[in-house]
Amino acid sequence: MSVLDAIPERIDGPSAWVGSDMAGRPDKWLVDLSPDALADLHQAAAHFLSLGKDIGEITAADFPLAGFASHLAGLRTRLIDGTGVEVLRGLDVAGISRQMAATIFCGIGAHLGSARSQNAAGHILGHVRDIGADAKDTNTRIYQTSQRQTFHTDSADVVGLICLQDAQEGGLSLLVSAVSIYNRMRTERPDLLERLFDPIATDRRGEVPEGAKPYIEIPPLSWHDGKLTVFYQRQYIDSAQRFDGVLKLTPAHIEALDMFDALANDPDLHFGMRLRPGDMQFVYNHSQLHDRTGFVDWPDPDKRRHLLRLWLSLPGDRALPVCFKQRYGSIEIGNRGGIVTAQTKLHAPLD
Repeated sequence: MSVLDAIPERIDGPSAWVGSDMAGRPDKWLVDLSPDALADLHQAAAHFLSLGKDIGEITAADFPLAGFASHLAGLRTRLIDGTGVEVLRGLDVAGISRQMAATIFCGIGAHLGSARSQNAAGHILGHVRDIGADAKDTNTRIYQTSQRQTFHTDSADVVGLICLQDAQEGGLSLLVSAVSIYNRMRTERPDLLERLFDPIATDRRGEVPEGAKPYIEIPPLSWHDGKLTVFYQRQYIDSAQRFDGVLKLTPAHIEALDMFDALANDPDLHFGMRLRPGDMQFVYNHSQLHDRTGFVDWPDPDKRRHLLRLWLSLPGDRALPVCFKQRYGSIEIGNRGGIVTAQTKLHAPLD
C-alpha cells in the first residue's frame, strides 16, 4: 500500500497558489499600513519601552493595540488557513531607533503567537546578514552568508522578517507553495513523490539538544490530520548523509529531491519580492517554502543588508506528527518550535 492512497490526488485551497498569480496580485499579500495603524503601533511600542523590560519578554498585554489588533487576529487566520504570507509595508525604520523598530516587530509577533529560540544561544530575535561565514562549513547557517540560499522551511510555525537595510543588488525574497509542488509531482511523478514521505535525515548543523542525534529524521512531506506539512532544507539533507545511522539516499530519493527543487525553482510556481526597509514579512512554514537570492552588499558597513527575524508558534494552529518533536521539542499547539539545547537562555539581542 502506498502512502499516497490516503492523500487526495489534488489538494486545493488558498495555500495551493501559484507564483505567477501571486506576482500579479500583490493585493493578496501586501498591506500598506495606514496612518492610524502606524500610530497604534508606535503608541504600543512607547508603552512597552516605558516598562523597562527586555524585548525578549514582550507580551501582547505589554504591547496594547487598539484597532490594529483585529488586523493581526485576521493575519493569524490568513497564515494558518489562507495563502500563508503577508507583508506589512510603511514603517519608517530610518526615522526611528533600532530599539523602537525591534519593539514594534516583536510586539506584532506577540499578538500573533509566542516567540521561539532561533539558535543554541537562545536568540528570539535573529539577525539575518552576511557575517562572512563559510557556506561550505557544515556548521554554518546559510543566512549568515551572502550566497543564494535554497528553498527551505524554518523550525517554527511562522517566520517573520523586518528589513532594516536592503542590499545594493540582489537579496530577493522568494516563496513557493509546497501544496502546488505536491500537486505537480502527484500528476507527473507519483512514484518519486512517494519517496518524499520517507524519514530522510536533516543535519542539525552542530546545534544538538542534549541526548539527541546530530540529525533529524522528519520526512520532507507529511500527511497528518488531513493536512500536508512540509519540512525541508536540501543543503542540510545532503550534509546529513555524512552521519552513520541515517537513511542512505537511493537514486530514487535523489531524483525526487531534485524534482522537488526544480519545481520550487519553476518561475510559474514561485514568486519573488524585494523587501524594502520597514517591510515586515510573515510566512507560514507548514505550507510553503522560502528562499533568498544571492546579493552584493554596500561597501559602507552602515548600509549593509540587515534584517531581523522572528520564529513564532501560533495558537489555533494545525496538529503536527510526533516526529516533529525531534526539532520542535514539543508539538503542543501554541508552544512548539525553535532550537533549544542545555545552554539555551532566551533573550533578544539588538546588535
